[in-house]
Amino acid sequence: MINYEKMLKVGCMVEPILELSHVRKSFGEKEVLKGVSFSVMPGEIIGYIGPNGAGKSTTVKILLGMIEKDEGEIRLFNQPLNTQNVSYKARIGYVPENAELYDTLTAKEYLLFVGELYGMTEEEIMNKSLTMMEALGIKEAFNTRLSSFSKGMRQKVLIISSLLHDPDILFWDEPLSGLDANSVQVIREVLIQLRDAGKTIFYSSHVMDMVQRLSDRILILHNGEVVANGPFEELKEEAEGTLEQLFNTLTGFDEHASLADQFIKGMKGERADDA
Repeated sequence: MINYEKMLKVGCMVEPILELSHVRKSFGEKEVLKGVSFSVMPGEIIGYIGPNGAGKSTTVKILLGMIEKDEGEIRLFNQPLNTQNVSYKARIGYVPENAELYDTLTAKEYLLFVGELYGMTEEEIMNKSLTMMEALGIKEAFNTRLSSFSKGMRQKVLIISSLLHDPDILFWDEPLSGLDANSVQVIREVLIQLRDAGKTIFYSSHVMDMVQRLSDRILILHNGEVVANGPFEELKEEAEGTLEQLFNTLTGFDEHASLADQFIKGMKGERADDA
């Protein structure tokens, strides 16, 4: 595994904004995280990827105080993580993979609700929300109930709500889900500009091409362990080709062709073992 734990910025060492050391978490007899260790520097875009069930969402939920770790140490904002003191959450923006919105609310009402939780004024929330919604092409739906929004529109509202309070670090889980190609390009540029302004982005996605092009560093989690940690240009020295090919190599998945063949046979009503 490639180490990429130290970065030099503007001539001096910068303290990590996030550090995990030997973090473990089990649900019953199933050990989901098996001693996960890594650090994240301010102003990095981290692609945190792995197969379903690898422990990506569990990691983020621990950092957000939604569940407790079993073992290990975590430091966030240069302080030991204390989930009993929720003040640190004011510096975090979060987009979950599967979020439940309050469908009876309009976009305006929902964003006002979220913004007020962060202590923002109504004027500030309105100004920010309308500007960001206009940039994403949904300003005309500001007073429309969320129940009528498409998946892409709902995702845009979630992204806006995670940025309203100008957080220092973003935890985004499949942030591009449901977005059209133009919106994906806008969000990609938003992330780059946020990174350049010193914000930290920690996101999970199965869109390998975007992870490869956008990430300063990639962490691959497999069976609850970090199996790769570094920029793609360094990681690809371990396996030739694209990030998708590297991912398959490190996670041991090489059955996509045979499984696709089995799927097609099933679709045609053929037995998998038929000639």
